Amino acid sequence: MRTAQLQIRVTPGEKAAIGRAARRAGMGMSAYVLARALPAQAGRWRAHLRDLEAGGGARIALAGLSGWLAGLSAAELQEGLEPAPPAGLPASLANTVAAMVEHACASRGVAPPAWTRDIEPLALPEFGSTLSSLRLHLLTRSPAAYRRRNLFVDTAVGGQV
Repeated sequence: MRTAQLQIRVTPGEKAAIGRAARRAGMGMSAYVLARALPAQAGRWRAHLRDLEAGGGARIALAGLSGWLAGLSAAELQEGLEPAPPAGLPASLANTVAAMVEHACASRGVAPPAWTRDIEPLALPEFGSTLSSLRLHLLTRSPAAYRRRNLFVDTAVGGQV
């Protein structure tokens, strides 16, 4: 939780330039300046996105992302989840990332990043298990963020099976 304030003096031109850069990044000015000054969480987010984009092991990359998201505070969630995942990710993977982020944000009472709304939910349901006997369980136990995206899983951010 933020309890302190920092003020800096800039010229009108510098303020306008920071504002333009923040808009290009899809962030507010404060979040942008913080991400530039303290890039630790933003850098980790980008590293997770690179792991997902590499495509070598999506399950391992998602497990790493899940553990990282589970450890973030509400403030870190609000500031460290930019930019959006790469546009070339498969729809299932992009929806899983969006659901993970939405679930983590909901659990801490913060709004998810705007980019999550740009990822269309899956047209057909995907289940976290191929066992048809588990489908009813998955349909009724999946967290809301996953269900909205037509994903049905037994565990969410921070959980492991």
